[in-house]
Amino acid sequence: MGQTIAEKIFAAHLRDSPTPDNMVLGIDVVMCHEITTPIAIVDLMDKGMDRVFNPDRIKAVIDHVTPPKDSKTATQAKIMRDWARRHAIKDFFDIGRNGVCHALFPEKGFIRPGYTVIMGDSHTCTHGAFGAFAAGIGTTDLEVGILKGVCAFRKPRSMKIEVVGEMQRGVSAKDIILNIIKQLTVNGATDLIMEFTGPVITSMDMSSRMTLCNMSVEAGATSGICMPDRVTAQYLWPFIQQEYASVEAAVEDFTKWCSDDDAVYEKTLRIDVGTLSPQVTYDYKPDQVKDITEMAGTPVDQVYIGSCTNGRIEDIRAAASILKGRTITDNVRGILTPATPAIYSQALDEGLIKIFMDSGFCVLNPTCGACLGMSSGVLAEGEVCASTTNRNFNGRMGKGGMVHLMSPVSAAATAVTGEITDPRSFLDK
Repeated sequence: MGQTIAEKIFAAHLRDSPTPDNMVLGIDVVMCHEITTPIAIVDLMDKGMDRVFNPDRIKAVIDHVTPPKDSKTATQAKIMRDWARRHAIKDFFDIGRNGVCHALFPEKGFIRPGYTVIMGDSHTCTHGAFGAFAAGIGTTDLEVGILKGVCAFRKPRSMKIEVVGEMQRGVSAKDIILNIIKQLTVNGATDLIMEFTGPVITSMDMSSRMTLCNMSVEAGATSGICMPDRVTAQYLWPFIQQEYASVEAAVEDFTKWCSDDDAVYEKTLRIDVGTLSPQVTYDYKPDQVKDITEMAGTPVDQVYIGSCTNGRIEDIRAAASILKGRTITDNVRGILTPATPAIYSQALDEGLIKIFMDSGFCVLNPTCGACLGMSSGVLAEGEVCASTTNRNFNGRMGKGGMVHLMSPVSAAATAVTGEITDPRSFLDK
């Protein structure tokens, strides 16, 4: 019987199996940020276990509230900073060099096909786009990961998401994953690994694949994952060129991690995107999704473009294509947050930042702050935000606020009109 990519990764990293359904894996990368990791650091210190299993395998960043907004967040950052220095963690990204973790760490080349990756953050599943098993974990598991370099998981069970058809103008990976979540519901992939396959996935760039995997957790999945291929190898080439004679050699090596044709899945979902329209959420769950035409005309107070879901250069380019030569309406606050300094710099070089600023957007440094309602774009009670982030829970971006999730082009079109707008009305002009 064949194996899925997840089963192959688990088998290659297995350290122990205390029960048939539980597997202790060796971890290739332990990622840390200043919201969840300080709790683990302080607890390990209190237990007299202030150690790290391998400082080279730990990647740390201050990204959720940066710069700090008050003494509490400054303290969280200081705990991380002192810990990184104490243990000679060279891959620590402090203010000025930092960025949104799930954009920064892939950009630095820290992820490889076949890797195991953990972090105290639910959207760690983003890194599955590289053919890795990547999962968000709790504080206790994070402590064990930091201390011992292992983590326990249930035996992997996968579902196949086959995406076919030809994407229409104005439709993106964000629309696809929103529609998938709508079909599965928020519990439809619980305890499963969502494996994205099909010709549409093969044709996607890494940015789009990361968007898909990023929101797999919104369907309850442990992780999302894509098969590593030429697109993966070309993205990683600056970091792996000393290991392979050519990109073709890397692609050939990566095939060992691809699922076998006779692999067994718990369930399969086939989605034809040929007739898919831009999507948008309503109400307070990420599976409450409609075609954007059904929500057209809904007024908004704020438009936010950024986050680990849609803050990459491709997202900024897409939104800028709508905003160029236009001004956002007076009753909307527009906020852009490039996900990393490199993305910000590239957007400057390409003239994209000027397009946003000329249109009336406020451009901020890389941060997660607005996404979870901590800083840099918090909503007041009763306000509505069109957002390219990943969660629309009640109060997510501010107590009493409403969040409508959508793609960058949909968000940009909405900023121009002041109400939820089908971006195709702009793209067709």
